Amino acid sequence: MALEPLKPQLIREGTVLFRPGDMPAGFVLTVSGRVNVYLNSRTGRELLLYSIEPGETCVQTTLGMLGAQPYSGEAIAETDVVAVTVPPAIFDRLLTGSETFRRFVFRAFADRLGEMTHLLEMVAFVKVERRLAQWLLAQAGEDGAVRATHAEIASAIGSAREVVSRRLEALAGRGIVRLERGVVRIESARGLRQIAGEEAT
Repeated sequence: MALEPLKPQLIREGTVLFRPGDMPAGFVLTVSGRVNVYLNSRTGRELLLYSIEPGETCVQTTLGMLGAQPYSGEAIAETDVVAVTVPPAIFDRLLTGSETFRRFVFRAFADRLGEMTHLLEMVAFVKVERRLAQWLLAQAGEDGAVRATHAEIASAIGSAREVVSRRLEALAGRGIVRLERGVVRIESARGLRQIAGEEAT
């Protein structure tokens, strides 16, 4: 197997893996940890495009490898990450000679494009309050706590931090959430589900 000689690399939390304009150095396979990929605007706002978990690939890297295109986003290691980088020559050889590898690459590419299309639909057509409610419900632990700053939430749902802060304060005023430092605690899951459109009012 062509991948066997490749050695895993340890990437420390907070490391920037690529920035806009960089060219891919190889096809990266994540073994452990999580990488977040962001799109940054000229005004300083950022949108979390997707997260890369173990066994997943980066669609921007795939685009770069297939079409010699530079990155348009920025990738940051959210945790310590162990990854394997497949050099371009080996990537091209596997893509041509291995049906299994080729299917893996294009299936992962299609899945990620589907996720990004859904994200664009959410940002374009779904109100901020509903996006916020849906995200909080999806991220909450068993104790009902979502451990994230207002800026991180804004990035995840494609909004501005100030807007998210106002919406959270409004939800807190209605007794639906309780705001703590770095934590949003869900007090009324039913109320949040109603806002998210998951339960009839």
